[in-house]
Amino acid sequence: MNLYQSLIIAVGFDKIKNRLLLDLVILRMVEPSSKLRSISLLDEYFGIKHRRQSYYQSAPQWLSLKAKTEAIALAFAHKYYSFNFDLLFYDVTTLYFESFEEDKLRKNGFSKDNKFQQPQILVALMVSKEGFPIAYEVFAGNTFEGHTIVPVVKDFISKNKVKELTVVADAAMISTENTRALKENGINYIVGARLGNLPNELITAIDSNLLVKMEKVSDCKRIMAI
Repeated sequence: MNLYQSLIIAVGFDKIKNRLLLDLVILRMVEPSSKLRSISLLDEYFGIKHRRQSYYQSAPQWLSLKAKTEAIALAFAHKYYSFNFDLLFYDVTTLYFESFEEDKLRKNGFSKDNKFQQPQILVALMVSKEGFPIAYEVFAGNTFEGHTIVPVVKDFISKNKVKELTVVADAAMISTENTRALKENGINYIVGARLGNLPNELITAIDSNLLVKMEKVSDCKRIMAI
């Protein structure tokens, strides 16, 4: 058994019966590149051969593997890294297409890449405080980003039976309406903001509070050392 197979089995991804998908995931850790470029690199680096046509035939099936793949990754993190969901960071981005034709998913909308004439999708991502990606969702490109956070977080809590969670997001996500919805669902939240937009009095108060906490931590360390 080679290192590649050992890694797949150790994490539990051997339950995903799609060799092309698993090969592309491993290759992305080695050298991130496009899917078609990755197929060439798999052959060049490891002698693993896949036809380009296999990608086009296989890719539409991957969506049905999303929930299963996420569950395997989270189970592994729980077992070996004491992973929990007490603090999660949430944000969205847009991915545009080299096309000018829309469909049900690819829509023109507010583009973070300034490609307003080209259709896009909206991708929402949640990561742990360690930066571990734990969930994502895809929305039509004309979706307002502020309308995504509540349904995504609620769905995550429901699927993973999370008892307590604090979500961190920027002010564009946590509007007055979203604040009310988060409170109604018992979800704690922290609003991220640029320091330049805060009044000096608040910055001074935050700074003083942090200094006090740092001094307490230092005192505890000295006591433990004694």
